[in-house]
Amino acid sequence: MAKPVQIIDTHCHIHEPWFAEKYDKSVDQLIEEAKDAGIISFVSVGTSAESSLLAVDFAKAHGTYASLALHPHEVSEKTPAIIDQEFAVLQELAAGRPPEVVAIGECGLDYFYHKKTEVQAAQQALFRRHLDLAVLHDLPLIFHIRDAFADFFAIIDEYNQKGSKIRGVVHSFTAEMGELEGCLERDFFLGINGIMTFTKNEDQLKAAQAIPRSKLVFETDAPFLTPKPFRGKMCEIRHIVETVKFMSELRNEPLEELTAATTVNARELFKL
Repeated sequence: MAKPVQIIDTHCHIHEPWFAEKYDKSVDQLIEEAKDAGIISFVSVGTSAESSLLAVDFAKAHGTYASLALHPHEVSEKTPAIIDQEFAVLQELAAGRPPEVVAIGECGLDYFYHKKTEVQAAQQALFRRHLDLAVLHDLPLIFHIRDAFADFFAIIDEYNQKGSKIRGVVHSFTAEMGELEGCLERDFFLGINGIMTFTKNEDQLKAAQAIPRSKLVFETDAPFLTPKPFRGKMCEIRHIVETVKFMSELRNEPLEELTAATTVNARELFKL
């Protein structure tokens, strides 16, 4: 029987054992149920050196994909020396890049939780290191940007003006029209997840409607951001189908056309 959809989950974290052990199901069951729902692959996203190593091993074991990064939160939780040590691990992984590694991320700027100027400066410095790594190895980036679009755009423009064409996806895009326009001006993809199924912010929904189909990809961020109607449960990668259905209705686009186009976009983004 034909699967109802064919989707690539461009961002999840089910490779991390401290998350996986919280599920009622085994990882193998999660993956099998996702396949049955039409999810043809997924990207396990690194957030630390350990997480990135686990993502690569997980992708190798399951025939999927991985990304490498230190999350911007890391600079407030670890010393500069430890950040240097962990980033060296990423550099080594990227230098000997296995085919499963398709991106650098999630990396970026998060000012929502971090208001101190010195922490924001440290995030910017770490973000630039990720950009340099991506340029060196010709990889796209998975951006985590929260309450920091002005600085994000300024740093990206600086790199682009120097001839380093930065490409990637803004993960968990929930901003509004001004930020969307800035992302599109820089030719970024936008990753939409379960937040859109339960947000009450009409401006967020208008921006989601306005994303050109050619720049839209879907993600779960599993085990986080569970979409309706599964709120209150751990997010699974199969739940991406609910987000796609919601967006199909919101944008008044046929489900089959939307899934086909966004799967093509995911393949283009990560060179799959």
